[in-house]
Amino acid sequence: MTARTTATAPTTAPTPPTPHEELARQLTGIGAVKRELARSLPPDCPPGAAAVLTVLDRHGEMRLSRMAEFMAVDISVTSRHVTHVADRGWIERETDPGDGRCRILRLTPSGRALLTELGARHTAALERALHGWSVQDIDALNTLLARLRSSF
Repeated sequence: MTARTTATAPTTAPTPPTPHEELARQLTGIGAVKRELARSLPPDCPPGAAAVLTVLDRHGEMRLSRMAEFMAVDISVTSRHVTHVADRGWIERETDPGDGRCRILRLTPSGRALLTELGARHTAALERALHGWSVQDIDALNTLLARLRSSF
């Protein structure tokens, strides 16, 4: 018997990703973080409803068309989210004095109270997930995320 030898092609190590490629990969993974944070929302407040409340809190009262721009979704989708939060009394829709065909969206006191609760829920979820992180690491992450956001 003779031993058979097989030739193998030399293997090359995969090219490591560039820093920008790795960042793109990491940012794609942020979707998992967002989904986990969404699990902390109350059952009657899905992420789209929370987004409506957050936009109104950050930017003040506005028309539906502006809300759709902030949310970067179709106006029909925005309208469904707005109806959901209005039906629960978290926002009010008043006739725009400048154009009677339009409505102005505004947070109600119960909407503000819900936002406070949502903020506490998100903070608690982050505290649980990052319990092993140092304050310096969390501060560095906050600084870099704010810098990334401002770059866009």
